[in-house]
Amino acid sequence: MTSQAPSPAASASPPLTVHFLGNILAFRARHADTQGNFTVIEVLTAPGAGAPPHTQTDQEAFLVLEGRYEITVGGEARHCGPGEFVHVSPGVMHAFRSIADTPSRMLLINFPGDLHEAFFLAIGDRLPAGTTAFPEMLPPDVPKIVETAARFGINIPVPSNS
Repeated sequence: MTSQAPSPAASASPPLTVHFLGNILAFRARHADTQGNFTVIEVLTAPGAGAPPHTQTDQEAFLVLEGRYEITVGGEARHCGPGEFVHVSPGVMHAFRSIADTPSRMLLINFPGDLHEAFFLAIGDRLPAGTTAFPEMLPPDVPKIVETAARFGINIPVPSNS
């Protein structure tokens, strides 16, 4: 007896795209597309931009496609170029930033992905699919980002003003 595997989700529509902190995020496989297993996001990062140190309840992985990133995991910084892969376990502090003079690009994979996807959609600014020009960078609303992240299992520690 053979069981038939579910047919893969395919979408002819352009990917949902948002901007957040100098990153253009194009959702290549959404949580619902993968039967709730993971989310795949193509990330284009402006030079010097990235994500602040944070922890989360889901797993995350980075596959660098172009440019260079500094990816810090558990206090250890790695400079990563095309083809390099980094995995982050739940609860481990991590961050990334583009260290190239031109935009860098990577795949971001979250397991199971529902919380990260929901966070990016709640906090990011929608862009037309295919956008590669970065919107004007305004100062981030840190309290709003921290509060929104917390709703989705992401902890962004904010240094206290002493």
